[in-house]
Amino acid sequence: MTRHAAKLVLAIAALACAGTALAKSSDRNQTMKVDADRSDCTVTDSGPCVLTGNVHIVQGSLVIEAARADIRQGDGDIQSAKLTGSPVRLKQDMDNGGTMNATAAQVDYDLQQDTVVFTGKAVVQQPGQGSISGERIVYNMRTGQVQGGGNGGRVSLQFEPRNKAPASDKKDGKN
Repeated sequence: MTRHAAKLVLAIAALACAGTALAKSSDRNQTMKVDADRSDCTVTDSGPCVLTGNVHIVQGSLVIEAARADIRQGDGDIQSAKLTGSPVRLKQDMDNGGTMNATAAQVDYDLQQDTVVFTGKAVVQQPGQGSISGERIVYNMRTGQVQGGGNGGRVSLQFEPRNKAPASDKKDGKN
């Protein structure tokens, strides 16, 4: 793999890890495997790389499935990555033991602004933490701020209690 292709793959990894601050931290140090039906990549410092057809990315516990990944460079650095699909699916284990699952029609990662934008029936679920869904979810990796809504649609949030009481045992008919 060329140095430029390696940078493009790292951009995809950064995109995937952006979904949550609690993503499994050891995943960033794992080998990344990328499969797609086709690739069209320019190996210059400002060339695009487009992966199409059954794009499948695995790095540690991180799994991304998309129809297309479009990575853009500028001056030798990754500027943005756009994943599209029906839908794009992201799954990653968390350092706290849970698993983050996200789906959206499109996922845009802007490396310069450190933002990830999920659009089109976007859902991000973190068991034990809660979930957010809406037509548009914006995650700012610098500040940790998450915003939802957009296009006249509503946003739905679900918050899990921090200290869930264990379910009572009702098998024996005792309360």
